[in-house]
Amino acid sequence: MTEQIVMWPDGAKQDYVTARRELLRAEQELRDAIERVAALRRALPEGADLDDVVLTEVVAGTVRGTPLSALFGAHDSLIVYHLMHTPDEGFCPMCSMWLDGLNGVAAHVEENAGLAVVCPAPIDEITRWAGERGWHRLRLLSCAGTAFTAAMNIDGPEGTVPAMSVLTRNGPAVRHFWTGHAIFPDGSGRGMDLLSPVWQLLDLLPQGRRDWFPANRPAAGGDCCH
Repeated sequence: MTEQIVMWPDGAKQDYVTARRELLRAEQELRDAIERVAALRRALPEGADLDDVVLTEVVAGTVRGTPLSALFGAHDSLIVYHLMHTPDEGFCPMCSMWLDGLNGVAAHVEENAGLAVVCPAPIDEITRWAGERGWHRLRLLSCAGTAFTAAMNIDGPEGTVPAMSVLTRNGPAVRHFWTGHAIFPDGSGRGMDLLSPVWQLLDLLPQGRRDWFPANRPAAGGDCCH
């Protein structure tokens, strides 16, 4: 292992240097495993056809219907975040944290793919919450009254589960490519952790992430951070 890049300050004790070198090897192995998973994902065969469902959004203050196929823009791929909402609990705090981050990088993502947030809540509730969070860069749509979440198999006992999907378009045909849920099929969590930098930063701390969970607080001043 090259020592051209040293990841500890002068004066570090030998036991620290030894442990850090071992950790670095593990970090490189993790990087390689992530690359292998990404390659497997890219190699998925053609997915199921999807109906070109009409969703609801607000454009220039006017509520309008927008077909799913129109969300791709100039791209052949579309990233959809499924924002969890239940009548009793409202918007999912974890989803809100993820969307805080997506709001900040939306312009970069949209150079490569379409990006949309779809939620079963009424569109007026979605836009109100987006205004409180400061999600000014995200395209937000309601799927209320449609079979979109059922067709995507992201309905849970309490409503839509937090999930991310990638769809593709070939001419007028819209197809499913990939979906990841916050919870793995075996019931374990952390299914979407890699999509949020917050968890990666907390894992750097000596105490780790512990039992911390994001609070559903509106961002101060309408900014996207809290």
